[in-house]
Amino acid sequence: MPELSDFDYALPAERIAQAPPARRTDARMMVVDRASGRIAHETVKALPGHLRQGDLLVVNDSRVIPARLFARKTATGGRVELLLVEEIRPGLWDALVRSSRPPKPGTELSLFGSEVRVRVDAVHGGGRARVVFDCDDVYGVLERSGVPPVPPYIKRAAADPRIASDRDRYQTVYAAHRGSIAAPTAGLHFTGDLLRAVAERGVLRASVTLHVGPGTFKPVTCSNVAAHVMEAERYSISRDAARAINAAARARSACDRGARVVAVGTTTVRVLETAAAENGRVRAGGGRSSLFVYPPYAFRLVDALLTNFHLPRSTLLMMVCAFAGRDLILHAYEEAIRKAYRFYSYGDCMLIV
Repeated sequence: MPELSDFDYALPAERIAQAPPARRTDARMMVVDRASGRIAHETVKALPGHLRQGDLLVVNDSRVIPARLFARKTATGGRVELLLVEEIRPGLWDALVRSSRPPKPGTELSLFGSEVRVRVDAVHGGGRARVVFDCDDVYGVLERSGVPPVPPYIKRAAADPRIASDRDRYQTVYAAHRGSIAAPTAGLHFTGDLLRAVAERGVLRASVTLHVGPGTFKPVTCSNVAAHVMEAERYSISRDAARAINAAARARSACDRGARVVAVGTTTVRVLETAAAENGRVRAGGGRSSLFVYPPYAFRLVDALLTNFHLPRSTLLMMVCAFAGRDLILHAYEEAIRKAYRFYSYGDCMLIV
């Protein structure tokens, strides 16, 4: 069984992208061939040339909500940061709470930039709590007062002017269903023009939904990777998407050079592999996925993957290693560092074929 240390690498801090490229398609794209081990260096603009007629591009259309809120304890003035994770019912949310002293149940919070009041309903371990708003339209509160929940390795001071651009750039152009607290970052490289260029190649597109939560980024702390437990995340597959995915799977089975299922991002992989039956077919519907993909793993549906560069020892890196082989991926990461690729959410990407 793999050990946590098997997925480690050293990344210079200056390689962590703090802002997206000026244009989405300016990002660099490393192309990794699983069969030959060959590595090539291009930009995202070259993606259509690596796809072929009949391929199915599958994207995660979850929409990031501006889920980070800042508040003060009404009674004491103590500063509190809320990251809303999931709506339980209108007005009641599961949240991550950060403050110098954890608030107790019943604590009232006053939001910055809003007259809405929040009450801590229950406190759980690990900084988790349930909070109650004194209004039902919490999404409206977030649009007015929330901040895009970029990861902590993207440094943003309170008055950082880049926060305004994060609202647009930390969101895919095809985002549709609100619910994520982190972007499906491989999709950040797409523009309307790039999607049209892909379609002109005869490539089809299907959308699935996985709302990215803390589980995607929960650190692996056990040395035995298999002992790690993923936190479940909500997903759904429409009837149209299921039909398109199954048609691609049938075409692939009928011909060695048939349609490929090309997943955009690890969250898309999680949906597809969660929903895939033994025969590689999916059913429309939804649920929660706690699937943890690490080597060795037999993929049922995914033939190619577009993905960003991931943190050391992360479940995302483990999934990519399961897809293309640990040695090849770590070699590719070493080359990316040497060639000054930009890493993580706002960074460059890798196409694995």
